[in-house]
Amino acid sequence: MRNIKLSGLNGQALEIKNCDIPSIREFQDVIPNHYLKCNTIISLRYLLQSALIQLLVIAIGLFIPFTPTMIPIWIVYSFLSGTTAMGFWVIAHECGHGAFSNNKTLETITGYLLHSLLLVPYFSWQRSHAVHHRFTNNVTNGETHVPLVIKGNGVTEKVGGEKELHFSSVIGKKNYGILQLFLHLLFGWPAYLLTGSTGGIKYGTSNHFWPMKPFSKALWPSIWTKKVWISDIGVALTLLGIFYLVFKYGLFPIIALYFGPLLVVNCWLVVYTWLHHTDSDVPHLSNTEFTFMRGAFLSIDRPYGKILNFVHHNIGSSHVVHHVCPSIPHYHAKKATLLIKKAFKKAYLFNPDPIHKALWNVACNCVAVKPETNNGRYIWQSSYIKRGLKTE
Repeated sequence: MRNIKLSGLNGQALEIKNCDIPSIREFQDVIPNHYLKCNTIISLRYLLQSALIQLLVIAIGLFIPFTPTMIPIWIVYSFLSGTTAMGFWVIAHECGHGAFSNNKTLETITGYLLHSLLLVPYFSWQRSHAVHHRFTNNVTNGETHVPLVIKGNGVTEKVGGEKELHFSSVIGKKNYGILQLFLHLLFGWPAYLLTGSTGGIKYGTSNHFWPMKPFSKALWPSIWTKKVWISDIGVALTLLGIFYLVFKYGLFPIIALYFGPLLVVNCWLVVYTWLHHTDSDVPHLSNTEFTFMRGAFLSIDRPYGKILNFVHHNIGSSHVVHHVCPSIPHYHAKKATLLIKKAFKKAYLFNPDPIHKALWNVACNCVAVKPETNNGRYIWQSSYIKRGLKTE
């Protein structure tokens, strides 16, 4: 019997059969050709939109005094500014997928500048993110948000899940959920960049800034090693600029106007990636069960609301389409989502749970996965079971 805490998907993902998953050709037949093409002018318009919004927010910030008594206001400002700045992350993300412009020089420069300003190594991320897309929800080859596995028949999985489940039961599910939210939102992104945290075992302990020993080289074959170093230059120049501004204006203004909002940007990034690819009743797949389209259709769209969809360019509500065809620009992805929702009703996943509820469910109940018998799927366990005893 399955030990699953169902979410707003109500087990839909567990009932999907291979025959419900369309082929790439069937997907392409549903999507008009012009949806697959980017338009430089339109993309630049959305970049300008994010820039104007951010300039307005910064202008508001400059009216707030840089004094200790205003720290509560600066915390509120960080949430506002970090939320709007996430729009730049999404634009850079489009550049990394080739969905920004047919002018690849312009596209690369735009993505490189935007990500560098957010202390993201652009080419390093581009490579690891492509691997993530290729092996979405693959329990062995997946590149991010790969779960711990309760030891089963296989020996290639990222084992250790039974201990984590036991730890969850010892401290209580509520405390475990709070701990996971804290660790993921505050430390998840830097831990991923620096150590490959949540990645599959085949990539080892990777580092997006250092593509050689003592870290794993698995993610950086051939020319990508050089590209990692080029990525470092952009981040280093940004840090030099920050040090100059600290020297000129002091530490407090830079923390208030830059580092506080940057922490919020990183939190949003973790929220999106975590909830795109994790849900208590969404399985992971073994190599024998996995296909690219099966993994892509295990991505989850969610209701972020009109304001967040506007400032974040619909990244959270059209992610299934994006995983099937990453080169679809965001301004076509929303319309394409409506088409696949109608054409592939059984396969398309949309969880209507509010985001705060979804985060709490994932943090509390997505602890470790266990292989099901003879079907190549791994499902989340919501409680600790040992010798017939069940501990909630």
